[in-house]
Amino acid sequence: MNYKITKCPLDGLLLLEPAVFTDSRGYFFELWNKRTFTILGLEIEFVQDNISFSKKNCIRGLHFQNPHPQAKLITVLEGLVFDVVVDLRKNSPTFGQWHSVTLSGDHIQQLFIPIGFAHGFAVLSDYAIFHYKCSDFYSRDSELTLRWDDPDLKINWPVTNPILSEKDQQGLFLRNIPPDRLFF
Repeated sequence: MNYKITKCPLDGLLLLEPAVFTDSRGYFFELWNKRTFTILGLEIEFVQDNISFSKKNCIRGLHFQNPHPQAKLITVLEGLVFDVVVDLRKNSPTFGQWHSVTLSGDHIQQLFIPIGFAHGFAVLSDYAIFHYKCSDFYSRDSELTLRWDDPDLKINWPVTNPILSEKDQQGLFLRNIPPDRLFF
């Protein structure tokens, strides 16, 4: 198997480190392989790939969809990001808790985020190119934004004066998310 797997403190969240083959030309790695992920027990059908380019101090998120929830496989291709997930599974013992990892294009790691989490990231380098595979299509009507600076979450973002979209500025506090939009 070409992956080193680390379980994260929030159930189902996995940090994956694919085998990276380097030589004088650069590097090569498999971003995703259905056969390998099936062996890992991650029988996910990904239906959409997204790439974002973001500038330093940008925070994107914390986003989630319900209905039409998405599992995601995150990879930073260039740059350095502080990646955050928040458990929104109402019956989970870690409901409302967050976990972060620093992902870098210089050290290839991937974060597997199962259904039931809000996701966001802050760019720590001059820019970042961010790739994520999704298990369902984007649905504007299903998307909600959890406020990045929710005082109940106390996320220790390593960014001051973040660059935010209007949508992210107007996110909901966890306590204000309608119960039917949480995960069970």
